Amino acid sequence: MMMKKVCAVLVLALMVLVEVAPMAEAANCSPVELSPCLGAISNNTPPSASCCQKLKEQKPCLCGYLNNPALKPYVNSPGAKKVASSCGVPYPSC
Repeated sequence: MMMKKVCAVLVLALMVLVEVAPMAEAANCSPVELSPCLGAISNNTPPSASCCQKLKEQKPCLCGYLNNPALKPYVNSPGAKKVASSCGVPYPSC
């Protein structure tokens, strides 16, 4: 009987972790974090190391940015695609 209770608690804890993990990741999504990339995106200059680092950190957020009508024109621009390629970040297919 005790083993069943322990298993039930473990399953419940695992389910909570699976549900909370994506929310924690989403909480870190902030397009402002990509501000070091603005010059490279808009002026066709090479991205800085800081830009590439931030882009890699924000990679899980890119589909969310693409789904946001206010951000989509920037994230979907040729400059943004070039910066992603230069930084070695695959452009998302959402």
